[in-house]
Amino acid sequence: MGELVEPKGKVVTRFAPSPNGQLHLGHAFSALCAHEFARAFGGQFRLRIEDIDGTRSRPEHVQTIIADMQWLGLVHDGDVQFQSQHTARYVAALDRLNFTGLLYRCGCTRGDIAESLKQKPVPHGPDGPHYPGTCRKRAFAGDGPYSWRLDMQKAVKLAGPLMWTDLAAGQQFADPMAFGDVVLWRKDAPASYHLAATVDDAADGITHVVRGKDLFAYTAIHRLLQALLDLPEPAYWHHPLLLDSAAEKLAKSRSSPALSARRLAGEGGTELIDNLRHGTLPLGISLTDA
Repeated sequence: MGELVEPKGKVVTRFAPSPNGQLHLGHAFSALCAHEFARAFGGQFRLRIEDIDGTRSRPEHVQTIIADMQWLGLVHDGDVQFQSQHTARYVAALDRLNFTGLLYRCGCTRGDIAESLKQKPVPHGPDGPHYPGTCRKRAFAGDGPYSWRLDMQKAVKLAGPLMWTDLAAGQQFADPMAFGDVVLWRKDAPASYHLAATVDDAADGITHVVRGKDLFAYTAIHRLLQALLDLPEPAYWHHPLLLDSAAEKLAKSRSSPALSARRLAGEGGTELIDNLRHGTLPLGISLTDA
């Protein structure tokens, strides 16, 4: 695992894939990290299916995820949790933020935003150019679809300075302003990843969020939401990522080979996990710096 600060007290981790495609080797490594961290400190490892991604979440992918986890031998504690069964908790969180005056409706399409960005320079952050604020100070009119955005400047002012702790990288200053007015409730689905994951981690009693380095920057948004919603603050460990032969992160969007293909070809899942556990990577796979 590398040099980590040993946690104090109870440890509960989770692996939380989205069933919008099949798991790949990078998912196996992330699940292993969360599983091994919990087991190393006598804790619990939970499995949560983040299945609120509109029509992209598919039941067949859920079944494949569960089959892959069994094949890998990564046993979770308790029942599998499904985000689609917890919409009410996301609505309650959204209502609380809205009552505080931190949200506004946004009816902009991607085309509208692209056109606005041609007219007005905006700051850029980890997600690219910030939303230009078109709907921030105008009343939403019409019956068309809309999303709910967080007025980031108001939210940061209300929350005040925030810190968070990564067990490998140490204490971090949270800078959610780097993202601008993020969407917390989408037009085409319930809560955004940021809102749902933050609320679920609190509801599920997750004490340590173990996930890839590609999500490091987003912790600032999650830390802000924890402060605004009076949720407990977990510790974090953002583990290294697996890279393919082109030195690119393994990803569904890059059609990285599925674990199910290995499973159906007769490869041993527990052997694969044991190799990953000891740092033996398949041919063509490398690891980012720890």
